[in-house]
Order: sequence, then C-alpha cells, then structure tokens
Amino acid sequence: MTEAQHTAETPGAHTAPGAPAVPTTDPAALWAEAQVTALAPGSTPAPEYGTPEWLALPPADPRRAAALITAAEQWRRHTAEQHRLGQLADTDPDAWFAEVTADADTEAARRARRIADGLDQAHRAAAHKPTPRPVRATPGWPPVAIPGRPGWFRHCTRDGRQLDLPHSTTGAAAA
Repeated sequence: MTEAQHTAETPGAHTAPGAPAVPTTDPAALWAEAQVTALAPGSTPAPEYGTPEWLALPPADPRRAAALITAAEQWRRHTAEQHRLGQLADTDPDAWFAEVTADADTEAARRARRIADGLDQAHRAAAHKPTPRPVRATPGWPPVAIPGRPGWFRHCTRDGRQLDLPHSTTGAAAA
C-alpha cells in the first residue's frame, strides 16, 4: 500500500468527506485503524455511527464499537483540519483563500466551459437558420401585421406598392 493510499483511508468502512490526509506516522490514526481492524476482522464493514443500520445492530456487536471509533477519528481529523485552516487564515490569508476556494474555482471553470460550449453551439445553430423574408403584402389579400411595430400593417396598393399604415382598413390603401 502506498503512502498516499494509506493516508487517504479512514479506519473502518467510512471516510469523512474532505477528511484531511493523515501521515502513517500519526499514532492516533494508527491506533484507531488497528482497533477497527481488531473489532471487525474480515466481517462486513461497520455501518455509519448513528444510522438506522447501526442502531439495528445487537448491543454486543463489535461493529458498533468499530463505527464509534471510526466516527471519533473522522471528527478528530475534521477538527484538526479546521484548526489548520484557522491558523492558515491568521498567518497567510491569501493561501487560505486560495485553498478554501479551490473547489469553487474548479467548478466555476467547468461551468464556464459548458456555457461557452453551449454558446458556440447556439451560434452554429443560428448560422444555419434561414434568414427571415421581409414582410410583403399580397394583392387581393388583407394587410399584413408588421413585426415589431404593433398596430401597423403593410398594405398592397392597386398599383403594387407596399404601404405601411397604422390601421388594417383596406379601403384607405387603395388610393
């Protein structure tokens, strides 16, 4: 087992999300891991402490204690990480900010790429759209409403001219 694999593990079956990596020389982590292994050797992993599955275990089941030790170790690592971040914020606020916002920066970059890809696709789709035809009134048909100019209508006069008027009465356009 490599150092990285070992430090990423938490005793028992459950790893706390965001739990800090603890070196293999950490005596508390080594003790907790040994206890969990001794309490439940080769058995099914202990359910997470406090869950309905954990509550359903018989009182003498060693997996109850293994789950308790695992939860305690996760809490110890969590509080150690919070303490480390607090010290980093006090000593180097820029490094602290970079560390606590790294995940947000990564997510923002991922979303920006998705948005840019979507815009590229929208531009490509728009390039393939046919250009709209100009509104043209047809002789013998009623006037046509002009898009973007509410209340205005395009009329076709008797001599074929296109005439825009603020009404749809055909008699006035015939002149």
